[in-house]
Amino acid sequence: MFAFLRSLWAYIRPYRVRLILGLVFGVLSGISNGALILAVRIVVNLAFAQPGTMSFADQVAALPGWVRAAAQQLLPLMPDLSRPSRAGLVFAVLAIPAVMFIRVLSGYLNVYLTNWASVRAVADLRARLFNHLQNLSLSFFSGARTGELISRITNDTQILYQTIGIAFNGLIREPATVIVLVALLLSQQWKLTLVSLIAMPACVIPIVVYGRKVRRSVRAMQTHSADLASLMHESFTANRIIKAYNLEARMLDQFRATTRNYISQIMRTVRAHELPSQLMEFLGSLGVAMVFLYVIFVFEKPMSAGDFIQFIGSVFLLYAPVKNISRMHNQLEQARAASQRVFELLALRNEVQDPPRPLPLRAAGSPIHFDHVTFSYGDKTVLRDVEFVVQPGQLVALVGASGSGKTTLTSLLLRFYDPQQGAIRIGGTDIRQVALADLRRQVALVAQETILFNDTIRANIACGRLGATDAEIEAAARHAHAYDFILDKPQGFDTVVGEKGIAISGGQRQRLAIARAILKNAPILVLDEATSALDTESERQVQAALEELMVGRTTICIAHRLSTITRADVIIVLDQGRIVETGRHADLVRAGGIYQKLHELQFQP
Repeated sequence: MFAFLRSLWAYIRPYRVRLILGLVFGVLSGISNGALILAVRIVVNLAFAQPGTMSFADQVAALPGWVRAAAQQLLPLMPDLSRPSRAGLVFAVLAIPAVMFIRVLSGYLNVYLTNWASVRAVADLRARLFNHLQNLSLSFFSGARTGELISRITNDTQILYQTIGIAFNGLIREPATVIVLVALLLSQQWKLTLVSLIAMPACVIPIVVYGRKVRRSVRAMQTHSADLASLMHESFTANRIIKAYNLEARMLDQFRATTRNYISQIMRTVRAHELPSQLMEFLGSLGVAMVFLYVIFVFEKPMSAGDFIQFIGSVFLLYAPVKNISRMHNQLEQARAASQRVFELLALRNEVQDPPRPLPLRAAGSPIHFDHVTFSYGDKTVLRDVEFVVQPGQLVALVGASGSGKTTLTSLLLRFYDPQQGAIRIGGTDIRQVALADLRRQVALVAQETILFNDTIRANIACGRLGATDAEIEAAARHAHAYDFILDKPQGFDTVVGEKGIAISGGQRQRLAIARAILKNAPILVLDEATSALDTESERQVQAALEELMVGRTTICIAHRLSTITRADVIIVLDQGRIVETGRHADLVRAGGIYQKLHELQFQP
């Protein structure tokens, strides 16, 4: 538990001043509980005292020694209350709302300041987790579920917020209340106090037992929550397939089954929260009953009405903070279980990292050398000893069957992964010795699956170079043959394209991606089957845009339609991760190898 709190403190530290102030006000709130019960005691004793028998000074003198010294210092500042007059009684009564005001104000500041610190600490944790996940290599995302990652950032960290914001505001206040009330009870009647607290040790047992159950239940609950998030993400993103294959009922059944599991764990957590606290109230009532029995049958020293009310009231007030402490323990266990998953993600090491001392990279006018590259996805070897050079300004096309390693080569060039053997060099510099941002700044990617953000057309093009002017964005759109269709939209460049660009056609999405690459103006261009999913008319428009984009750039093109690469300077044919043929289009067709067979399959009548 202490290790968990230390980990949390790392995120709370920037806001420790507010948090500590909140905890101080929590202590003041706890002390004011004791002051409130003392004020009630004085009022009752004054109200029921016989005239001339009990003065306000007498009430002060009857206070516990550790309170009496401070109270006596205040007596000269008070009006003459030497006798229990109406004025003295009114003054004592008014002390109750005064103490209550202090209690309410300190309680509010306690909750406000601890929540102020907690919400910012959790926001920092979320930002760090989001940034950490964003910078992990693609090998992590290939095995991760999007919905589960979202659940980790939102649900798990929300539980941490509840711990810091709710549990921490009582972390000091409730123990302070217990200490003050127990001190009052012991100073007044230590024997009665011990009798009333006989049941207290039994309260610890359910706290410990159910705390472990809470931790196990929360782990299962967070797993089911992540399953729900993943299921919803898949259902919403694949809604076209679900509708086309009438899978709505099947997805609903899965959702209900996962929800039932989630609800089951929630109810286990509720039971673990409530049973100890309710049992504690019952044990508290036993303690009070023992006090009454002791007073009736054993206790001989008479007590005034105010003293008796203070004692019984303190006992009742004592069990409420003890109950809250038990809840707080369960909340900490709940947060501990949730944070374990968060910290596990933060502990993941990025397989692709910046070098300690990055070298500068100048890609313009430099050759790209794939030097005996071998790469595997786990146990599956995808590339085997691949060796070729792309000269500056060349268009090199990669051809081969699905799974031959074409896309993996471009992913290695962008350092989405690192090869297990060999190296990729640009201008003689191993790209592993270059800062990732510097490398990717000099490579533009146009992929088959065009990803657009749920933002305006202008903002999506501007992703190519943040800070570009409107004139530069519009110029890039013209070069990408996208300007005319953009102006046909009701809001023009301010048209929102929807999630993943769903509001516009595939050809239009692809031309916006090309405009983004044009705006980036990188010396190296990677085209990953950029026209394979388009109809003939859209392909013609996109191909015209691509030809403008390739001018003056070193281009690596993954080709599915061989008609788009007939003018390539070099065509590299891959088969099962190896280079089997290299040459120009006409030479490869005449050679009668794999390329010629692929060509016949696409162009035979």
